[in-house]
Amino acid sequence: MYSSNLLGFILAMVSSAFIGSSFIIKKKGLRKAGVSGPRASSGGYGYLLEPLWWIGMITMIVGEISNFVAYIYAPAVLVTPLGALSIIVSAVLAHFLLKEKLQKMGVLGCLLCIVGSTVIVLHAPEERSINSVEEIWELAIQPAFLLYTASVVAIALVLILYFSPRYGQTNILVYIGICSVIGSLTVMSIKAIGIAIKLTIEGINQAKYFQTWIFAMVVITCIITQLNYLNMALDTFNTAVVSPIYYAGFTSFTILASAIMFKDYSGQSASSIASELCGFLTVLSGTAVLHSTREPDPPTLPDLYTPLSPKVSWYIQGNGEHWKQKDEDGSPPDFITILRQDHFK
Repeated sequence: MYSSNLLGFILAMVSSAFIGSSFIIKKKGLRKAGVSGPRASSGGYGYLLEPLWWIGMITMIVGEISNFVAYIYAPAVLVTPLGALSIIVSAVLAHFLLKEKLQKMGVLGCLLCIVGSTVIVLHAPEERSINSVEEIWELAIQPAFLLYTASVVAIALVLILYFSPRYGQTNILVYIGICSVIGSLTVMSIKAIGIAIKLTIEGINQAKYFQTWIFAMVVITCIITQLNYLNMALDTFNTAVVSPIYYAGFTSFTILASAIMFKDYSGQSASSIASELCGFLTVLSGTAVLHSTREPDPPTLPDLYTPLSPKVSWYIQGNGEHWKQKDEDGSPPDFITILRQDHFK
């Protein structure tokens, strides 16, 4: 069982490296796409024609596949917190490639993430043995998990329909909140699909169960939703801010969902549970330090797709003197006059 956890740990490490890199590559692709068309944060989809963004997507897919396999061999409470390593990769690459400066305290934040992740790995619970998708389905329809699922869907709908149009451009917690709560359901469904694939490869066909296809549809729906709002968050806010906040929210909700559905902490000693929680809090502290020491993105200049300010300035030059007037009430002037003294010579 511990060898299974070790394999999951290695795959989670590989996943973190690829996913952390994908944040940077996608950010560069989003920047290039925003130069020639509407930005993703404004509802534009021009990044779909940008090769660099697709390279970032492929990198993320490779990382997610590694993560997917890791969930087959190790519990979610072990695999998910290791995503903190992707924050370190993202922060370091952002420092060199996006010129988002990493302060000395940011290095301390990275070290805290590493220490916390190590504690989590050392005290992770053993993976529960599951023999069929039907068994996972029974866990998914427990009253406690059904209540959690209903709460997640309700929160996501409120954020998407009410808060996103009003506050999404100014409050990072809106987009990240959507990704985080939906992401917890994604992980639970991915784990179910991963186990189904593993059992099918071993000769126990799981495709014949309708539950397998329900989990698959949930995975596809949740992933599409996550990608859409994650792109909007990356295009609106600093990468080094998006990554740690997304990690903290996503990991917290995933651990909660896994604890409710799979009862990961059942049978563990109080000291092991306390140690793992301390490790997780250490990782959260590291992400908070990273967040507090990073500089925000500089304001972007308006382009052809950005509404121009209603304020207009014009100059009149005569007798060697300059005079400047601004329209402050928002109504444009009927005309702009420039008088040059030499016109009358």
